[in-house]
Amino acid sequence: MELLQRLWGPVCDIVRLIFQFRRSDPTPQLACDFERRLWELLREVGRAVVEWVYNDCEAPARDSLPTQIQSAGVWYQCNSCKTANRKVASLFGTITLMRFLYRPIEELVPAIFPLEIRLGLEQGRATPALADRIGRHAAQCTQQQVLQTLRRDHGIAWSVALLRKVTAAVADGMSVHRHAAQVAKLLDLLKMAHASEGNRRPILAAGRDGIFTPIRKDSCYREGAVATVWVMDRRGQRLGTVYLGRMPEEGQHTLSNQLTALLQDVLKRWAGPLPRLVYVTDAGDHQTNYYKKVLRRMTDPHPPDPRSPRRRLQWEWVLDYYHACEYVSTLAQTLFGEGREAQAWAAKMRQWLKRKPKGIHRVLHSAAALRQRRVLAGPASAFNKAYRYLSRRIAHLDYHGYRKAHLPIGSGVTEAACKTVFTQRMKQSGMSWNIHSGQAIVDLRVAYLSGTWETMFDAYLQCKDDETMRTQLKKHRLFREKAA
Repeated sequence: MELLQRLWGPVCDIVRLIFQFRRSDPTPQLACDFERRLWELLREVGRAVVEWVYNDCEAPARDSLPTQIQSAGVWYQCNSCKTANRKVASLFGTITLMRFLYRPIEELVPAIFPLEIRLGLEQGRATPALADRIGRHAAQCTQQQVLQTLRRDHGIAWSVALLRKVTAAVADGMSVHRHAAQVAKLLDLLKMAHASEGNRRPILAAGRDGIFTPIRKDSCYREGAVATVWVMDRRGQRLGTVYLGRMPEEGQHTLSNQLTALLQDVLKRWAGPLPRLVYVTDAGDHQTNYYKKVLRRMTDPHPPDPRSPRRRLQWEWVLDYYHACEYVSTLAQTLFGEGREAQAWAAKMRQWLKRKPKGIHRVLHSAAALRQRRVLAGPASAFNKAYRYLSRRIAHLDYHGYRKAHLPIGSGVTEAACKTVFTQRMKQSGMSWNIHSGQAIVDLRVAYLSGTWETMFDAYLQCKDDETMRTQLKKHRLFREKAA
């Protein structure tokens, strides 16, 4: 009855608005005003319903609740009367929540509100549905844009500090479940690739790269890190990609550990024939060390004979073709200078590199022969650096063989990840970050871009559920009903 009384006014306004529009001669302006006003009224109806339903979850009197409850090993005692939380934000606007306070009996810990815990309020201020919406917005928009959206679409006025607290709490809660969600996602992609049509062997590819990020109070940018894992089907089509990202860290150990655990668990849980394993990167220090110290030593989790020593997995390291082409262009400029002759030689070498068997040997032989016959048009140090880069990595520059085996030869997926994970969100004009707040946004963005948001957020909500508290309250309610 109380709910119907609260809804009577907004419902009457909706009916009145409908009749007013029907009696008028429709115009674009009237249609726009009609929808905007109807949205406001419907939001008011939703706000009243949510407020009433959530408050109805709490017992009306203290006698209906247990005097003491236990949560996380701490005993709490119920306060004598309800108190009001007038700043609970929901999808429909701000509501007032009346709830009982439980104070700790002995331990020096904060008091709790069981109703807020059972509803899963974030920081005691946002319902789970709104926290989900805020996290999605924060992954894509600046904080000012998020605040404007909250004010415009939900009628909620928050401070920057509160928005950051809620965003960080959502990111921290979801990131715990990132690994499991990404493993499940990649296993689903491998199943799709295995069942696809075509004459190629499915591919599990990985890559990593660095990107410089503006850090607050630092005079220069520092290098963050991005990693990608993707699956290609039997036709050579990329089915999907999962992303990892870390703010600047010395040695990038956290990203390396995350990527290693992800690859190992996917291969361990995959029951079908092993896909081709490809590592596509440039030849940076972190990328090279990761291949030499981790991928090259990774063992098969399903050996043919469990009694024999585990064999090593065959990871094919493909150096990015376009990075190699940059060094070919450097050779051309130092040999011929600027002009058509340099462009023509570089274009020919790029074709040899990609299409000719042992193309890298032909390129190096041509460059060395020209070096002996003519005076360099550019600095010798540049020629030597480019030549040394290519000659030391011949084993990973067999692009003719890679293309024949239908392997990817470019690290465009990882290069694009640097832009989508970091640049588009975190390197806008005037932005700078500290490590913790930046990592929260990166974690949200990784979940959003990997397509694992729903899985991670649902797992987060399940972990927030205090089963012990709900059981105590339920047992007390059943006991009271039997006694009555």
